[in-house]
Amino acid sequence: MLRRLLFVLFFIPILLFSQEQNTHTTYLDANYFYGTILRHNKDISHLITGHPEGLIIGYNQQTYGSERWHKLYNYPDYGVSFVYHNPHNTTLGENYGLYGHFNFYYLKRNLMVRIGQGIAYASNPFDIEENFNNNAYGSDLLSSTYLMLNYNKKHLFKSKLGLQTGISLIHYSNANVRSPNASTNTFSFNIGLQYHLDEASENEFLPEKDYKKVSEPIHFNLVLRSGINESDYFGLGKQPFLVISSFLDKRLSYKSKLQFGADAFFSKFLQQEIEYLYASRLDRSLKGDEDFKRVGVFFGHELRISNPLAVVAQFGYYVYYPYDFEGRFYQRVGLTYYLRKDVFLNSTLKTHAAKAEAIEFGIGIRL
Repeated sequence: MLRRLLFVLFFIPILLFSQEQNTHTTYLDANYFYGTILRHNKDISHLITGHPEGLIIGYNQQTYGSERWHKLYNYPDYGVSFVYHNPHNTTLGENYGLYGHFNFYYLKRNLMVRIGQGIAYASNPFDIEENFNNNAYGSDLLSSTYLMLNYNKKHLFKSKLGLQTGISLIHYSNANVRSPNASTNTFSFNIGLQYHLDEASENEFLPEKDYKKVSEPIHFNLVLRSGINESDYFGLGKQPFLVISSFLDKRLSYKSKLQFGADAFFSKFLQQEIEYLYASRLDRSLKGDEDFKRVGVFFGHELRISNPLAVVAQFGYYVYYPYDFEGRFYQRVGLTYYLRKDVFLNSTLKTHAAKAEAIEFGIGIRL
């Protein structure tokens, strides 16, 4: 499971980055950050005792228009980054993360938004005997996302140095792969420097090509998703799950695709939870024979970032819901990577608002 997590959350973006063969401007950046852990959950109040600080170090390549998506997204950068996070709390320990990221530019390229997705190592996760107070990180490997909003000034005084400063948000969670999983979100201010590794200017963009408008008929999709997760009731153990999804999609443009479909959820951790709550009489409303399966319908959108990579977001509602778990509405967000036009892999996070249920790994076909 952890190897698959590493592959989908980190290696897929690297596959994307390795496609480009043209000459690029490359640069390094290093940012120091200082902030606070947000109290998104009262259960982590005892962990917010200090002000986190750390470093975000990135390797970046600029795009120039050799691919259609470069112009559509205002010539973004892509790269890899490393985050060192010290919350100054001995219970939480330190985190070390590795990410794939994109930098998007606005306001004449003076405003930069970075989105990074990867995996982090927690040095002091929950342990029932030695670190039972760490209810934020139930495992030593965590899924992690970070966002940066920076003022960006490259080539100060026509040199290879640049300046960036702004705010960032760093999220850590294992998506209920192992309990507990209260997670953390760090909001911080950051300031850093850039160093360009060559002499090229970010303004040397290729002229825009005359691309044809993209529109496709409705297609049918079938996706199988799986993984493991665990109930919030500690000690019930990790259980496998299976999700069968079918949906119709309609591509509206090169970037945008709409989806409508249904999910069937077979989550063994819910079966364990129902049996435990009934046997322990912690929930006296249960009869013990409640069905752990669920069926939902959803509406979604796929945003194509590059030729093989897309971001998907779906919003669903359970129409078959025999056992009450986190409410009837659910969401799914993640990445889809097209191996071919009609075959794809995806990694998605399924949540109920701010409460994560599982990381899903899937393979699908588009007919």
